[in-house]
Amino acid sequence: MRKTEKFDFYDPTMLKSYNLDDKIRYQLKMLDGMDAFTRRHSENVANITLRLCDKLHLDRGFKIYCTTCAYIHDIGKLFIPPSILQKPTKLTDEEFEIMKTHTTIGAQMCIKDLKMRPFYAGPLYHHEALNGTGYPQGLVKDQIPYEGQILRVADEFEAITAKRQYKSHVGIIETLNILIENSNPPPTKTLGDVAKKTLNPEARLGKIDKTILKALFKVVIDDTEYEIASRADYIAFLKTEIKRVHDASKYFNRMIQCKPGSETYEYYKAGAQMYLHSYEDPEKIDKMLEEFKETKKMREAYIEKLYMEEKQIKKLLKAGI
Repeated sequence: MRKTEKFDFYDPTMLKSYNLDDKIRYQLKMLDGMDAFTRRHSENVANITLRLCDKLHLDRGFKIYCTTCAYIHDIGKLFIPPSILQKPTKLTDEEFEIMKTHTTIGAQMCIKDLKMRPFYAGPLYHHEALNGTGYPQGLVKDQIPYEGQILRVADEFEAITAKRQYKSHVGIIETLNILIENSNPPPTKTLGDVAKKTLNPEARLGKIDKTILKALFKVVIDDTEYEIASRADYIAFLKTEIKRVHDASKYFNRMIQCKPGSETYEYYKAGAQMYLHSYEDPEKIDKMLEEFKETKKMREAYIEKLYMEEKQIKKLLKAGI
């Protein structure tokens, strides 16, 4: 497997090339100071959004625009009370209604600022759903700008997988299954006869776009393959370290069989030291070797887990979304 360079949108040089002006950076710095979870979430959503745009073969201008929208999509949370924003347990219905206002607050912040005005769609539309069950406007289908549809997928994926103060980490496979469920219409059998006849056609749609979701699958597969390649490189390093310490061990074991201070003792001592770093204790060679082998075993097991995970992801994608 070929290891590819990992793209970091948040590298300072990339920030400059993507024209994120000082005003936006200042707003995000304020956000970071108030709530670290939201800042990191915004960064992750922007990263995912950019890569979704790549997989969807969108032009460079739209990538820049859409990624910037993603970067500031939660800016309205600056005005959500910390007691709600950082609540360690599930929000009440009343608290959730307040939380939902971050979309319109964020859009208003952008509209009032000439530099941020072009990106108001990020805050406003990222919680809209194709079937009209989203907020704040309950838009359906093409009423939702495409950037809003992309942000919805990126935001939902990041929100589920990231460890929040009020929930435990959720695995990638489970997250993707949740998103697949959200891309499908609700089961017909759950609708009564009256509802079947009176329900708007849009209500039988899923919440998120399947094409965008497929692009997300490809992003996740890329990430998994990159992680496998990176961990494989480290295992290769561990193998060289195991061989080095093993060679040192052979000299050390011969040394301790010799009379201290003798010519042969000094010869094997020098041989052992030749393989060891200056900070490594020859007396702890066996422990070092054991630790290296145990680390290698653990890393190999994790790579196997990643291979199995990648296989499951590809199977889900092949099965059709």
